[in-house]
Amino acid sequence: MKKIVLLTTMIFSSFAFGECIVKYERTACAGQEAISYKKCGGEKTCVKKKRAKDEAKCKKAATKSCKNKRLDITKSKVITATWNGKKLLTDSGKADFCLEYDKKDVEFNKCDAK
Repeated sequence: MKKIVLLTTMIFSSFAFGECIVKYERTACAGQEAISYKKCGGEKTCVKKKRAKDEAKCKKAATKSCKNKRLDITKSKVITATWNGKKLLTDSGKADFCLEYDKKDVEFNKCDAK
């Protein structure tokens, strides 16, 4: 019986995930608020749970959330995150993961680019 309990514990612990909460705040291009905010149920801000096994993976999920393919719809984003209730910061200590997103200059502030 002890072997079964130990094996079950090992299996479940290997699939354990913490609570990674990513907060989105979008700034829409002029006149594009409805479509820009659609991913947050029509609101400018929302929170979403992300699958992450540890703090580093949660940070990676937050950074990935900065991606913007709708250049003429969403002007910019502010992405913050928590891991098991702890506020996460970028490696340089910033709360907004998009400030260090490597494609921010290409994907943000392009409302008029066509």
